[in-house]
Amino acid sequence: MFQVLSSAWALLLGMCLLMVGNGMQGTLLGIRGGIEAFSTFEMSIVMSAYFVGFLGGSRMAPGMIRRVGHVRVFAALASMISAVMILYPTFPNVAVWSVGRVLIGFCFSAVYVTAESWLNNAATNENRGQALSLYMIVQTFGIVIAQALLLTADPSGFVLFVIPSVLVSVAVTPILLSISPTPAFDTTKPMSLRELAGFSPLGCVGMFLLGGVFSAQFGMASVYGAEAGLTVAQISVFVATFFVGSVVLQYPIGWVSDRMDRRLLIVITSIIGGIGSVIGMLLGHNFSVLLLTAFVVGGMSNPLYSLLIAHTNDFLEPEDMAAASGGMIFINGLGAILGPVITGWMMGTALGPGGFYLFTAVLFFALAVYASYRATVRPAIPADETGNYIPIYPAATTVAVELAQEYAIESEQTAEAEPT
Repeated sequence: MFQVLSSAWALLLGMCLLMVGNGMQGTLLGIRGGIEAFSTFEMSIVMSAYFVGFLGGSRMAPGMIRRVGHVRVFAALASMISAVMILYPTFPNVAVWSVGRVLIGFCFSAVYVTAESWLNNAATNENRGQALSLYMIVQTFGIVIAQALLLTADPSGFVLFVIPSVLVSVAVTPILLSISPTPAFDTTKPMSLRELAGFSPLGCVGMFLLGGVFSAQFGMASVYGAEAGLTVAQISVFVATFFVGSVVLQYPIGWVSDRMDRRLLIVITSIIGGIGSVIGMLLGHNFSVLLLTAFVVGGMSNPLYSLLIAHTNDFLEPEDMAAASGGMIFINGLGAILGPVITGWMMGTALGPGGFYLFTAVLFFALAVYASYRATVRPAIPADETGNYIPIYPAATTVAVELAQEYAIESEQTAEAEPT
C-alpha cells in the first residue's frame, strides 16, 4: 500500500479533487434547478446530458490521447470543466445547462481514461489490487466530501459553483507536476455487442438495467430531495449515503460472490435493492428511513456492477476480457442516458417524488427476474472455478475495468500455482 501511495500519490490526490468537483456540480445543479423553478422533466434532461457526454468521451478519448498525449488532453479538458462550472450560474437556462452537462460528461470521461491509464502504468503485479482499492476509495471519498462542501455557502449564489471550478483547476497541478512518466497508450479492439451477448446475456441485460439505477441515484437524487422538500443539508447527507453504502457493502458482497453461484447472489442483491426502493417510495417522508433506503440502494447497486462484470468474465477466456469491457461499459452507458429521463417523467406524474424510488425498484426486480430465468437456462459454474471478484466503481472507464480484469487473472493464476 505504501508503495502505491509513494508512486501514485499525485494522481490519487488529483483524482480525489476531481471527484469532489464532479460530486459538487451534480448535486448542486439538482438543488439550483429547484431554485430556478425548472420542472422535474427539464432537470432530468439536464442530468441525462452528462451521461451522453460521458459515453462519447469514453469512445473518443483514446484517439485524442494517441494524437496529442496524456498531458495535453488532461490539461485541456480540466480547463474546459472549470470553465463550464462557472457558466452554470451565469446562464441559468435548461438548454445551456444541458450543453454544459454534455461537455462536462465528455471531459470527465476523457480525464478518467487519462488518469486510469497513468494508474495502470504506476501499478505492478504485486500492488495492482491495492491500487484498484485505493482508486475506488478515493473516488467515493471525493464524492462524499463534495456533499459536505455544499453546506459552506448559499446554493442560490455563485460561491458553490466557484469552489468545484477551483478544485478541478487545482487537481491538475499535482498530476502534471508529478515526476511519474506518462505511459504509452493503447486500447484493445472491442468485442461486438452480439458476441458479448452470446457469452453472457445476463451481463448485458444487467448492465443496461443497472445503468438506469446508477444514473438515477447519481443524477436525480438531489432533484428528488428538492422535490421532496428536503433542506440543503438533508440533500447532501442523502446523496452521500448512497456512496457510503456502496463502500461499506462492496467488500462483503464480493467475499460472498467468490464462494457461491453469482447468479443467485445477483438475484438476492437485486431483491434487497428492490425492497429498499419500495420502502423509500412508501416511507420516504421519514428522513431516517430515507437514509436507510439510500444506504441499501447504493450498497446493492454498486456491488452489482462488479458482480455482473465478474459473472461475464467467468464465461470469457482471459484474452477476451479486455475486449469485452468496452461493450459492457457502452451498454451500461445507454441505460444511464435513459435513467434520468424516465425517472424525471415518473416524478412529474401523479407519483411525485416517489417515482424516483419506483423506477429503481422496477429495475432491481427486473434484474432479479431475469437472473432467475438465466439460472434455469445455463448450469452454474462451480465457485472454485470462477474468477475473482474485483470492486469497480460504475463511473470507471474501460482502462480501470481492464486493470481490474488483469489483476483478477493474475490472482487466479497465482492461486493455481501455489501448492495445496
